[in-house]
Amino acid sequence: MLLTILKSKLHRVRVTEANINYVGSITIDEDLMDAATLLENEKVQVLNINNGERLETYVIKGERGSGIICLNGPAARKVLIDDIVIVISYAHMTPDEAKNYQPVLVYPDSQTNKLK
Repeated sequence: MLLTILKSKLHRVRVTEANINYVGSITIDEDLMDAATLLENEKVQVLNINNGERLETYVIKGERGSGIICLNGPAARKVLIDDIVIVISYAHMTPDEAKNYQPVLVYPDSQTNKLK
């Protein structure tokens, strides 16, 4: 049996862009991706603190050091620029693996999206 466990979280990052004219996804600064162990094309859940919206999409690598958090395509309709979101990734693990796993929790500055 496999359990779905919290793998990593970017806690309270600020949406810097919303691009409706894109196929889909969330673009994330590569520094933030590295800190949260997110891979390009990895499935993530995005929780919008401002309006309660929750959505699933996949990660696109954004320019390193830019602080970019951009919701693309249909997801762009679920946010406004400057909304605060949480980006969560999950992993499938056996119960024994899950007992010892510690998720990666990243708390960037929510004004700049830079690592503290």
